[in-house]
Amino acid sequence: MLKLLKNCQVYSPDPIGMQDILIAGEKIVAIANSINAPNGVSCEVFDMEGAIVMPGLVDAHVHIAGAGGEGGPATRTPEMQLSSFIKAGVTTVIGCLGTDGLTRNPESVLMKAKGLKAEGISAWMWTGAYQVPTPTFFGDVGRDIALIEEVAGVGEIALSDHRSSWPSTDELLRLTEHARVGGMLGGKAGIINIHLGDQEDPFIPLYEVIERSKNMLKLTQFLPTHCNRNDYTLESSIELAKKGGLVDITSSSYPYFPEYEVKPSKSLAMLLKAGIDISQITFTSDAGGSLPGFDEEGNLIKLEMGAPDANIREILDAVNDENIPLETAIKVMTSNPARILKLQDKGHLKAGSDADIVVLKDQKITHVIARGQWMMKNTEILKKGSYES
Repeated sequence: MLKLLKNCQVYSPDPIGMQDILIAGEKIVAIANSINAPNGVSCEVFDMEGAIVMPGLVDAHVHIAGAGGEGGPATRTPEMQLSSFIKAGVTTVIGCLGTDGLTRNPESVLMKAKGLKAEGISAWMWTGAYQVPTPTFFGDVGRDIALIEEVAGVGEIALSDHRSSWPSTDELLRLTEHARVGGMLGGKAGIINIHLGDQEDPFIPLYEVIERSKNMLKLTQFLPTHCNRNDYTLESSIELAKKGGLVDITSSSYPYFPEYEVKPSKSLAMLLKAGIDISQITFTSDAGGSLPGFDEEGNLIKLEMGAPDANIREILDAVNDENIPLETAIKVMTSNPARILKLQDKGHLKAGSDADIVVLKDQKITHVIARGQWMMKNTEILKKGSYES
């Protein structure tokens, strides 16, 4: 069945005005000022009544198979449910392990990614975890990236954190080179998702890798996340971006740690004010991951869990509170991560792209289409995971 969405205020992510959108199967086949339902073909026509229609969100850092455990076995977080992504407008996820690369493994993330794909959204993953040497499928991150369809890159590798394995420059350089070659061979991004801790000057290891490679490797080989975890990390991230690097802001950790976390919407405004190009900035939720707080002696004193609905909240706060245009704000979770991760058919609304669509009415998500299928209609979730009630 074809789907025809009428009277859409389209942000592709750039605004292109009132348009109709024709969907066939999993793809957008046409966007035009006026499209009529084809004769003789079954076609569902739905009037969006001028609502904002934008690409489905791409969340590139999600603990889809669970994470955590910093407080012992009872603090391990569970697998994430499909409906948590749908109600948040997330139609593409990149799964990761995180802190626990010791009792968890990449296989569990891969199978969860395959499960989410079977349930209707799009899913990839990062191979590896905090530790270096990092857990892999085939003993080498490059082989994982080249040979496994769902593996987009490596991560999250922990730096500047008391939970990091403190890789040497040689180890990090080798990991980066193998990821790059694996990406080339597999037609993937082949980049490294970097977890940033609280240490000051967190990017020194990355600068050392670039210097050791004689600038053959570039800073865009890394996607550092949690860049808004405190004032000085955000300032360091601004300097990284001025040198050409990428900056990822974690949306779901706020407001759990307001005493030192920089609000994501404010972080975006600060980056733009500093002259950083919007194309260098992404948001991710860190959903499903534990959000631990430690005292000065390293004792766990607080534990929260991230959720994907923080993404749209912070995007809209950037629009409402920081006066950032909607078409600029949504790029951090649409066209930017799609380009950085080489997800060719994601992040845009145009003929030939995947039919991943989010509809906003009165600044609330009312409809979601993933890969051409209704997942939410009129705020009702139509598709849930296999074990959701």
